[in-house]
Amino acid sequence: MNSCTELVQDVPRADFPLRTLRRLSFTDVTEIPEHLLKRSKAAKAKADGAEAPADAPAAPSTAPATTASAAPAVAAKKDVEAAPAAPVAKPDTPVVAAYKARKKIPVWAMVTLSILPVWLFMYVLAMKPVTAKATGPLGDGAAVYASNCSGCHGGGGEGIGSAYAFTGGAVMKTFPVIEDQLRWVYLGTKAYVDAGVLGYGDPNREGGARVAGASGGQMPGWKGNLTDAEILAAVCDERYNLSGGDQASEEFALWCSPESEIYLALEGGTATFENVHEVFADKGVIAIGSTPVAGVSERP
Repeated sequence: MNSCTELVQDVPRADFPLRTLRRLSFTDVTEIPEHLLKRSKAAKAKADGAEAPADAPAAPSTAPATTASAAPAVAAKKDVEAAPAAPVAKPDTPVVAAYKARKKIPVWAMVTLSILPVWLFMYVLAMKPVTAKATGPLGDGAAVYASNCSGCHGGGGEGIGSAYAFTGGAVMKTFPVIEDQLRWVYLGTKAYVDAGVLGYGDPNREGGARVAGASGGQMPGWKGNLTDAEILAAVCDERYNLSGGDQASEEFALWCSPESEIYLALEGGTATFENVHEVFADKGVIAIGSTPVAGVSERP
């Protein structure tokens, strides 16, 4: 066989040194078939990670054949087996289920309910009767009475100890004419006793006339301690607030109303208890003065 392989094998190595072998001619070498070269190239490319040529025939494989869908199915099975099972949600208790099922209160209703207490407070406040504040002699007289008279006659005119009460119309019975009460308060018990005028107020009073000092109490004279206007204001409070006098009467309009000309004159200093009967002579005012005088049952 004319080949390099046979030539090398037939010649003993002792007779052909290595230098001689290198000078041998290999011209008569059998050529490798083309399909084997292509298969070798394809195997090499596959080993290097490159894609085999399109025209290279598929290399025989001893591995068992698998279908295209077999590998994904196996991978999906492994994923299912690897994934942890989702926890099963516990059913709601009846209370929780009822809470979730109930209707929610709208936002506008919540706002309305939140301001309801304020609205209720304002409603009650609006329904509360407003007490009109007295003005003029009655308004001023309440303060004068509280500061100077309530200590003996009581805050509500109920009377304390020997001091007479004013409630239940008692003041109007003792002094049917306001000028007699003004004079008594202005001068006091001592001035009446010293002048020998023991009876004061209505001499025909039901139950008997009042006698100065008979009860053991002493009425202080407020002349010089209070102004004439303050004394009138306190007397108006005693007659028409504490004793319940008729505020529709002519006396109230003349002496104790907010528009009282006499009160304004006493307050402004254009009249005093010494001359008020002269300043208002056309009104039928009885003289008060600074001298005790027995009272009368009615206006002349």
